[in-house]
Amino acid sequence: MFVRGVRTTRFLYWRGHAVSWVLPVLIGVVGIVAELATPDWFRAASWLVLVPGVASALCSVRVTATLAVLALVAYGVVTVVSRPMVSVWPVLVLLIVGGILSVFACVVRVTHASRLMQMSVVADTTRRAVLRPFPPGLGGLEHAALYMPANSEARVGGDFYDIQPSPWGTRVLIGDVQGKGLEVVETAAALLGTFREAGFHERSLSVVAGRLEIRLKRQVAYRLDLGAEQDRDRFATAVMLSFPADEPGVVEIVNFGHEPPLLISPSGECGPLGGAHGLPLGMSDVADLRPPVVRATVPVGSTLLLTTDGVTEARNEAGEFYPLREEVARAAARSPTLRRPRGMARFVRDGVLLHSDDHLGDDTTIFCVRRPGPDEPPPWRRSARSLDDPDDDDDDEEDVGGAEVAGGVGPARVGAVGEARSPGRFRPGPQRVRTWRRRRVTEEG
Repeated sequence: MFVRGVRTTRFLYWRGHAVSWVLPVLIGVVGIVAELATPDWFRAASWLVLVPGVASALCSVRVTATLAVLALVAYGVVTVVSRPMVSVWPVLVLLIVGGILSVFACVVRVTHASRLMQMSVVADTTRRAVLRPFPPGLGGLEHAALYMPANSEARVGGDFYDIQPSPWGTRVLIGDVQGKGLEVVETAAALLGTFREAGFHERSLSVVAGRLEIRLKRQVAYRLDLGAEQDRDRFATAVMLSFPADEPGVVEIVNFGHEPPLLISPSGECGPLGGAHGLPLGMSDVADLRPPVVRATVPVGSTLLLTTDGVTEARNEAGEFYPLREEVARAAARSPTLRRPRGMARFVRDGVLLHSDDHLGDDTTIFCVRRPGPDEPPPWRRSARSLDDPDDDDDDEEDVGGAEVAGGVGPARVGAVGEARSPGRFRPGPQRVRTWRRRRVTEEG
């Protein structure tokens, strides 16, 4: 999965062991030293109430309770040793009450954290059900995908994509459902289910397009029967590709009002893949016209970059859109590695996040597919790896194995701790996660 961990969590662990108790203990030591080194009129022992208070925000309930008791014991020892005639009751009551409240606050924090973790697991399961992981070389294509929802807690939104092999070739779909919330996730799941069945059984791409239109209209009618009037005008933009099995240099395109794919040739040339645009899915009431099926010549070994509007509409502080075509053209001309799906997906991801300063205003999907040439090793012979695998070398030009990635990044990226692993494996505790904001892409690479 492509994710980022909260940066501050790395300071709470050392070689896999929790060291969050160090800060409250350090505060307690400073308070004791100040108490012993200052005159009688300066009472620094009251600082010990900060020990359980800070621990409640960083440590477990057991550690917080232990430090609260140790703070009481330390105060008693310091008072007996240095100032036995001073009244201890004001500070003693403060430490007792502060310790009890700190333990209670820690219990609440840990309980909420456990609930959030359960919700995260449910969200991940939902995402994997909608955006399934792809094995390497699915349908004979080298592929790489990155999904970044604008809502980092939801982990899934209205963007959808899929690869469906069929007896007549491999079909690819990417799209974006209009709107926000769980309703668009349900609509995206319905469209993907229809594509996976119709894309396999139907020979004509035009028939598959008609099935998708009917499915969206049925979904809208179903939602209206439930009283969801906000779904009355629901629609989805999408683009569907087909790689015919018997024509290696041809791609069929059906565009439902979506951003056209970018074609990156093996020589580094870049440009939009031409084709007529049709109406978005769900708008057959406006005009009952199916979008045309366009056949385009695509050199073998070319990479097709498909994105949603989260990429092209990403803004910087000045309100400028991310210049996708210009950046991709410069990158493809500079490096052969960036002409491959994995390298290009990473490049666009880094560029969007740098351009928008990590503040994604919409769900963002980056989907790259490539049909290998006849003289290349099959992509399915490579193991599936995450695009954020720290052992994966960006400059390895021999790496042609596709890996499906569906991570999540949002503003400030909260709630993505310990998830930078391959799908299906969860390892609690601190995880080493790669970041990208420390290295800005330059013309020299």
